[in-house]
Amino acid sequence: MRFTYSEIYLGRFIVKDPEICHGEPTFRGTRILVADVLEQVANGMDWEAIVNEWRGSLSKEAIAEAIRLARELFISYNPKLAPESSEI
Repeated sequence: MRFTYSEIYLGRFIVKDPEICHGEPTFRGTRILVADVLEQVANGMDWEAIVNEWRGSLSKEAIAEAIRLARELFISYNPKLAPESSEI
């Protein structure tokens, strides 16, 4: 596992590092994008299958943290930033 001084911890398992994956949130110690795993969850993929697909590089606890963080972002979302319904 590689640690750098530029890592920003978003949680226990999730970090942002401008030197890794263009600064997109990844799971600590990997190049697995959080967005990719959230997409797998959204598509109904079983968590155990997700862990297996990434060859055990992340855990169910890491997936749960990603979902909790996504929930927090959703709750704090400012609807004033959303496009008007006619623009969609």
